[in-house]
Amino acid sequence: MKTRLERIQQDLENLQQFNATPEKGLTRFSLTEEDRGAREYLRGELKKLGLEVYEDPAGSLFGRREGTEDLPAIVIGSHFDSVKNGGHFDGPAGVIMALEIMRTLKDQGVKTRYPIEFIAMIEEEGGRFGSGVFGSRAMAGLVDYDQLLQRKDADGVSMAEAFEAFGFNPKEIAKARRTKDQVKAFIELHIEQGPILESGHKDVGIVEFIVGITQLKVVVRGRPDHAGTTPMAMRADPLVVASKVIARIPEFPAAENNGSVATVGVLEVKPGASNIVPESVTLTVDIRSKNQESIDRIIEKITIALDEASKDSKVSYETEILLGVKPVPMAPAIVDILKDKAQALGFSYEMMLSGAGHDAMIMGLFTDVGLIFVPSLDGRSHCPEEWTDYDQLQKGIEVIYETILQLGEAVQ
Repeated sequence: MKTRLERIQQDLENLQQFNATPEKGLTRFSLTEEDRGAREYLRGELKKLGLEVYEDPAGSLFGRREGTEDLPAIVIGSHFDSVKNGGHFDGPAGVIMALEIMRTLKDQGVKTRYPIEFIAMIEEEGGRFGSGVFGSRAMAGLVDYDQLLQRKDADGVSMAEAFEAFGFNPKEIAKARRTKDQVKAFIELHIEQGPILESGHKDVGIVEFIVGITQLKVVVRGRPDHAGTTPMAMRADPLVVASKVIARIPEFPAAENNGSVATVGVLEVKPGASNIVPESVTLTVDIRSKNQESIDRIIEKITIALDEASKDSKVSYETEILLGVKPVPMAPAIVDILKDKAQALGFSYEMMLSGAGHDAMIMGLFTDVGLIFVPSLDGRSHCPEEWTDYDQLQKGIEVIYETILQLGEAVQ
């Protein structure tokens, strides 16, 4: 191993102190004092390596290692925010991967033709502002100032206000955009957040696709009436209609026979009283697949089911796409290098799909991307029990380090 296990462990444990809920997992929301503490720790470690350290207007922290030639940079890293009461590895593991690789490049006296950049992004989880994969979306040119004004936290503070209070100029958000001419590739390491690697006794997962994600909002409207005095045949009950559709949703992705999934994760009944026939029901369907046509067919079947369930009734419905991200393939050339390096290091690997969204999904809109998974204990994530053994994490870092040497065209 060229990387050092004790440094990897120490960095992850040092980051744990910047935490709003140390008694229960990790809570590190964007543009908070916990964010600032983690940011300053990382900044200090990057400066020790003599890197050019800077931040973009979207709050991402960079550490740049120049190449021997003026070429597009290879960017490595992940995010350092968390969900509420989450774990210490989701995001930070990929950030520490990038930091350890920067250290190892210096330890080994390696020079590369291509510049290498460390990145630590915020608001990937959307925990504070509900604006997920924010840092990468800004780099892809998908964020503007109006969005910063509209997105607010639970206290009514907008992202624009939070950025300004933190010391950034939110009106310059467009300057965070990067292009293929500036970024040769982006490589991310992430914990699997599932059980496949652990159950299969595999060292690493090499991702070929990040699935497409569509979130469909459905509002079913009826008429509120007294639950005791309104006969069943005279009701316009939106919950009855919604429940018929919800019961059928699992069969739609199953029919695709390609790993597609659909989940009803939000169900809101109004007015929400036991003695009132509901006025409306709002639900969201989270649909994920490696095949966009499968997502489209599932949405079509949900719409047909809504038509059938509401037919001959006074119940109506409307739908809205809240999020629509198409499946993103990882760059085949990078996937091949990752496989070759895992084999050369003697590590077992699994070719995988990512059922979760990651920053690599957005970065893939404008540059070549690669994504490595490392095992998650019991498949747990987004909870205090989230855990990956440090030596398992180190194996993933080693694979990416060797990949960087090839991609960056190392010259000793």
